[in-house]
Amino acid sequence: MSTVLESEEHAALRAAVAALGRRYGRDYLTRVVSEGAHPDELWADAAKLGYLGVNLPEEYGGGGGGIAELSLVLEELGAAGCPLLMMVVSPAICGTVIARFGTDAQKRAWLPGLADGSRTMAFGITEPDAGSNSHRITTTARKDPGTGDWLLTGRKVFISGVDIADATLIVGRTEDARTGSLKPCLFIVDRDAPGFRRRPIAMELKAAEKQFELVLDDVRLPADALVGDEDAGLLQLFAGLNPERIMTAAFALGMGRFALARAVEYAKDRTVWKAPIGAHQAIAHPLAQCHVDLELAGLMTRKAAHLYDAGDDVAAGEAANMAKLAAADACVKAVDQAVHTLGGNGLTAEFGLASLIVASRVARIAPVSREMILNYVSHQTLGLPKSY
Repeated sequence: MSTVLESEEHAALRAAVAALGRRYGRDYLTRVVSEGAHPDELWADAAKLGYLGVNLPEEYGGGGGGIAELSLVLEELGAAGCPLLMMVVSPAICGTVIARFGTDAQKRAWLPGLADGSRTMAFGITEPDAGSNSHRITTTARKDPGTGDWLLTGRKVFISGVDIADATLIVGRTEDARTGSLKPCLFIVDRDAPGFRRRPIAMELKAAEKQFELVLDDVRLPADALVGDEDAGLLQLFAGLNPERIMTAAFALGMGRFALARAVEYAKDRTVWKAPIGAHQAIAHPLAQCHVDLELAGLMTRKAAHLYDAGDDVAAGEAANMAKLAAADACVKAVDQAVHTLGGNGLTAEFGLASLIVASRVARIAPVSREMILNYVSHQTLGLPKSY
């Protein structure tokens, strides 16, 4: 990825993370997944070097940077073939929300551990019947008038890493005493809380981070499990969702760059006639177009991260959605073209590209579909009327 328009500090960070990624690489991640394990060694090394908490406040052990730095870390690890998906939910979503809206006690309890990698937190928003419509979330929280505790009830699906996370930041809804309507709120639910159950979802996607369905059956939470202000739920929610989109874009960029690099290397060496196949425009031009698309998506991702870190949440929301769409599309095209360039070899385990066919679709689907992003742009940016 070109470092044009990046500071010297960011360029140096890219180089350092890339060096760490090369020490592990795709073979390491493939082995971890095949063993049903987690990339604990890479996670620990990234934490030791300060990469996992680079976006968190220095006073809590973080690097004092922002989503720009964290997304850069994820992208470079992805470009080396060993992305850490839990970076999207633990330091990016949960760490950001707690750093911006958590109480002093919540910051002290969670941020140092999220920064040094010793603690992780999952994020639970998606529900079976809500999909992309967060207003249809039915997980509800009600107060026990006798104790002041919260009682949380509901279901969540496609929640990543719950088996390894110390807690899950759950998006629920509470009743507004004035209007009777439900408003979104965020709760920290410890993994061993009574009534909090998880069930793995069988996926074709082969990844170290597993997907789970969650059932919350009157999970009793102390009053201080609520993050931030009960009346500021949407603001707090989108404070986590915008970084999620930016980090998903970084995840896609890294994967696309990894696939493209494999294809370019192969096209330079593979010789069937007089010259390597990369000399033929039918091979070279599609790969060049993939590079162009990834570079453009990278620029949008950096813009989104800059806007978010500058505190411009409205502009960051638009840019984060655009970056996520552009990076996901570029990634899918790069993976497809890489596999096509290698022919039969593109489907072998040796070259490590076939598994990316499924993985690359994740960035298009999660955390929001490209169609919903286009809805957002058409309504919010262009001012076109809604159809729903």
